[in-house]
Amino acid sequence: MPIAIQVSRPRVSPAVVTLGLLIALNLLNYIDRYILPGEVSLIQREFHSTDQQMGALTTALFFFYMFAAPLTGWLGDRFPRKPLIIAGAVLWSVATLGTAWVHDYWTLFARHALVGVGEATFGIFAPAVLADFYPERDRNRILSIFYLAIPVGAALGYLAGGQLGTLWGWRAPFFFCAIPGLVVAALYAWIGREPVRGASDHIKPTLSRTTFWGLFSNPAYLTATFGLAMLTFAMGGISAWVPEFLRRSAGLSVGSASQVVGAITVIDGIAGTLIGGWIAQRWLRTNHRALYLLSFWSVALTLPFGALVFFGPHTWSIPALFAAEFFLFLNTGPLNAAIINSVSAPVRATAVSLNLFFIHFFGDTFSPQIIGAISDRSNLRIGLGATLIFLVLSCLFLRAGARFAPPLEETAGVIS
Repeated sequence: MPIAIQVSRPRVSPAVVTLGLLIALNLLNYIDRYILPGEVSLIQREFHSTDQQMGALTTALFFFYMFAAPLTGWLGDRFPRKPLIIAGAVLWSVATLGTAWVHDYWTLFARHALVGVGEATFGIFAPAVLADFYPERDRNRILSIFYLAIPVGAALGYLAGGQLGTLWGWRAPFFFCAIPGLVVAALYAWIGREPVRGASDHIKPTLSRTTFWGLFSNPAYLTATFGLAMLTFAMGGISAWVPEFLRRSAGLSVGSASQVVGAITVIDGIAGTLIGGWIAQRWLRTNHRALYLLSFWSVALTLPFGALVFFGPHTWSIPALFAAEFFLFLNTGPLNAAIINSVSAPVRATAVSLNLFFIHFFGDTFSPQIIGAISDRSNLRIGLGATLIFLVLSCLFLRAGARFAPPLEETAGVIS
């Protein structure tokens, strides 16, 4: 009789599957977010909007995003996160599809506000879910991979806005991510997993790490949060206006400006995020403050090149932008890992949501509109140059935060 031979197929771990699906959602999220900056002039042409009004669209998105965040964070620490992620992804995708029915400025404003509510789910829950799959020393590596979706999504958003918007109208690019968003939500419902809370935590769960009010006396959390807030003010404002800046200052077309910014963002984003994560991972072997120190140097090295972009010769704008974005992306994984490691599982979703509230309230909720207002009264060069002040403030917070970085060798124990 023939002998049946069974070959066992290797199974992909639930952590890897969940990571892949969350990366896909994050990628689509950032594509949608960066379509608008790639086609500012196309929308202005139809609605006759000022620079300040265009900046206010980003303000609407983040205003509702940051005020929905505390509620979703509270829910995420008390209920299963999987259905919350699915609901948010569906809401965001449907709101994006609704762009087809936008025919005036204020409807577009409302559309952006609704998208912000949808984003205030998987953006909060994803880092908390991944932290329950992976221990503290691995989170920098995992989050560096997860946040690769930011530069890739931003680049695709810029390109979709500039290229597809020029060819088929500014509404068309938004469908680029709406339908896939519904597909990924369905896949997450089918094969996504909910890990046990705190399963991978090893740092001692003190009161400042495990309670809501303790967050306000947790210096490791606060310095990382406000360092990221100042950085987000600059990054949000620059990303919203840099394609238009290149169009006005360097004489590029809408399509060419979006191509240049998209190419720089994807190359620097992938290289900077991976290299920054790699350096921080090796540095952590000898210095538990590495996540904060790497983030500090990332922002400090960005400053001179940022100044050259906005105030240097036109011929240096693009090379300087390339260098500035590379250094800026070095901190993507390390700084987010520092925030996640500064708290424990019982309040992790709340901590992430509070962090998002602060970084958007003090960061990119108002910076595009502020830059637009300065531009209307002077010029876009001066408006963008104001972001350099906030990069300096970010450096100060991050350097101070290195003093409070928690040692990673501690073992979880009784709350003290």
